[in-house]
Amino acid sequence: AECWPATKKVEARLSVMETKMLRWTAGVTRLDRISNDAIRERFGVAPIVDKMREARLRWYGHTLRAKSDSVRKIGLNLDVSGKRPRGRPKQRWLDTLHEDLKAVNIHPDQAFNREKWRQHIRKADPAYKRDKR
Repeated sequence: AECWPATKKVEARLSVMETKMLRWTAGVTRLDRISNDAIRERFGVAPIVDKMREARLRWYGHTLRAKSDSVRKIGLNLDVSGKRPRGRPKQRWLDTLHEDLKAVNIHPDQAFNREKWRQHIRKADPAYKRDKR
């Protein structure tokens, strides 16, 4: 999940799959008219899309704090030469990451303050929400 540039379509399909599995595990059908959020609360599970975002941002924080000569830092800023193929541009990891940064309202410069970075990206962790109460 850390290095996967998931599109909105893929995220929606993953969310549907996760909800179906939770409903099946709970023994609940759509006919029971129980909301997905209620089932998620029963299990204490955060949405898979939020967990994926958290994993990507956690990895990005590690990468930003890495030494400038590390492989992951070089790979992050690597520019591949050549011509792109015809058609719509593929979803890139950095594009997904910029959307994630906007969603949690954090700037990459804050990655160097680990505690603040952790507080911003751990929105999906149910234990984190429980501890904040």
